[in-house]
Amino acid sequence: MGEKKIAVLLADGFEEGEGLFVIDVLRRAGFVCHGVSVAGEIVEGSHGIRVFADRLLRDVEPNDYDMVVLPGGLPGADTLRDTAAVVEWVRDFANAEGRFVGAICAAPQVLAKAGVTKGRRVTSYPGEKYETLFTDADYVDDNRQTGECVVVDGNLITSRGPGTTLPFAYRLVEALGGDAEKLRQAMQYNALKESLGLR
Repeated sequence: MGEKKIAVLLADGFEEGEGLFVIDVLRRAGFVCHGVSVAGEIVEGSHGIRVFADRLLRDVEPNDYDMVVLPGGLPGADTLRDTAAVVEWVRDFANAEGRFVGAICAAPQVLAKAGVTKGRRVTSYPGEKYETLFTDADYVDDNRQTGECVVVDGNLITSRGPGTTLPFAYRLVEALGGDAEKLRQAMQYNALKESLGLR
C-alpha cells in the first residue's frame, strides 16, 4: 500500500486534546490524517472548542484508511459507541491484517462493544465504569507494571487519558512505520521526559 491514511473519528463532546493533538502528530509524521465527523461538518469538543471536520463519516469508505483512531471525552466517546457504523469500522479494522485501531481514555469502550478485546491487552480511562467492560480481556489497570501509559497488542493501541495523548500518538506513528523518535526529539518530548526523570 502507498501513502498511509488515518481517520480520527469525531463526535460532539470529544476530548479536544486527544483528537486534535493526534491529528497534528500524525500529520507531522507525514501521513494523511482526516478528522472524520460522525455527524455534521462542525464538531464541538467537550470544552466548547469547535472544529471543522475534514470529512463526514457517511461520505468516506473504511477501505480508504489504514488506521481508525477514537478520541475519548464525554459524551463524544458514548456517541461513538452508540453509532453502528463506528462499531462496524472498529470490528472490521481490528480483524484485518495490516490495519490498526487506536482508542484513548473513554473510547476503548467502543472496542468492547465491537467484541474485539477477548484475550487482548487493553487499557482505558481508570475507573469501574470502564474497567468492568473488559472482563474478557487482559486489562492493564496499573501502567507502572510496564512503565508505559500506552498498551499495544498487535493492531490494537489503547491509552489512559488526555495526559497520555503524546505517547499514544507516537505509538500510532510507530505502528504505521513512521519515525516517532524524530518527532519526540523535534517536539521536545524527550527533553521533558529527561527533566522529569521518566522512562
